[in-house]
Amino acid sequence: QVELLESGGGSVQPGGSLRLSCRLLGATPGPFCMSWFRQSPGKEREGVARIGADGHASIADPVKGRFTVSRDDTDTATTFLQMNDLAPEDSATYYCAADRYFGGNCYPFPLSQGFAFWGQGTQVTVSS
Repeated sequence: QVELLESGGGSVQPGGSLRLSCRLLGATPGPFCMSWFRQSPGKEREGVARIGADGHASIADPVKGRFTVSRDDTDTATTFLQMNDLAPEDSATYYCAADRYFGGNCYPFPLSQGFAFWGQGTQVTVSS
């Protein structure tokens, strides 16, 4: 059974930083596109960042220049979302997703891409 385990959420003041992690467990060996989404109450879920098995990363425009995505596949596919200069509008539940449909590669934003596997989410709250 495939599981995506997110961690690293929390509360931070505006201008602060957080680093989210997501580990992919239980999958058969092979390349995965790993992605981050977020959703806040009353808003649609939006893609934030993606990184393919080839290491190619794509960042959505609303967070470009503040967020970066990376991955480490040494043990199991693990992706990291580094969030800097956080603002109250970044408050949301952040979800990790994974898919291997395109051979582990990701479409760049703003192209949409479906994901088969999802984590439970981790809460990020930015307030003073």
